[in-house]
Amino acid sequence: MATLMGRTQSRWLKAVVFDLDGTLLDTAPEFITVLHQLREEHNLERLPEDFIRSKVSHGARALVTLSLGMQPEEEGFEEKRLRLLEIYSSILGTATRPYDGIHELLLGLAREGIAWGISTNKPSVYTYPLLATQTFNPAPTSVVCADQVSNPKPHPEALYLNCKQLGCEPREVIYIGDHLRDIEAGRAAGMCTIAAAYGYIEAGDNPADWGADAIAHEPCELARIIVDLNS
Repeated sequence: MATLMGRTQSRWLKAVVFDLDGTLLDTAPEFITVLHQLREEHNLERLPEDFIRSKVSHGARALVTLSLGMQPEEEGFEEKRLRLLEIYSSILGTATRPYDGIHELLLGLAREGIAWGISTNKPSVYTYPLLATQTFNPAPTSVVCADQVSNPKPHPEALYLNCKQLGCEPREVIYIGDHLRDIEAGRAAGMCTIAAAYGYIEAGDNPADWGADAIAHEPCELARIIVDLNS
C-alpha cells in the first residue's frame, strides 16, 4: 500500500468509507460459533460453515430463520432472536479480525491525507464494542450505524452522515461494501463504489451485476483499485 499510494498525490479523493462485516472485518467466525451453539441447544446438527458465512449480512432475524427454520411471526421467535444475540454478545470480538491488508491500506490512506470511516447496518450496541476489540491506526474519523439514521442502507442517509462527519462531499468519497445494498446506497449518495467480492456473497449472487465502479476479488486489490479510481 505504501508504494502504491506513494505514486500519486490525492486528487479528488478525500475519504474512503467501508461497510463493516464482510468488508473491513471478517466477523463470520463468531456467527458460525453462535449458530453452532444455537442449533446444539435444540439438538440440531451443525450447518456447513461456508453456508453460514454467505448469510452473515442478513442480520439476526434471518440467522434465526436459517438456524432454526422459524419465521418472525411464529410464537417464540423473539425469544430465539434474543438468545442468538445473547450468545453473540458473549463472544463479541473474540474471533473477528481485519481482512489481510486492511491495516496497511489504512496506513497508506493516512500518508496521503485521506480519511476513512465506517457505514454499517449493524446496531451501535454491537458495533462500538466490536470496534473496541480492534486496533486501528489511524482510528476511523466517522462511524455510522443503522440505528443512528431513520433509513438504513440501501438508503443513502447513513452515507450522507458519514460525509458530514468526515467534512467532505459524497463525490469525494469511495464506498466499499460486500452487498448489493452497499453499492445501491453508495450510488444513490453520489459516491464512487467498490464491490468487495471477497466478502459474504450468497450463492448465485454476482457482484458484477451490482453496478459498482470496480470490484475487489481480494482485499489486497483494494489499494490498487483506489489508486486507479483516484487517478
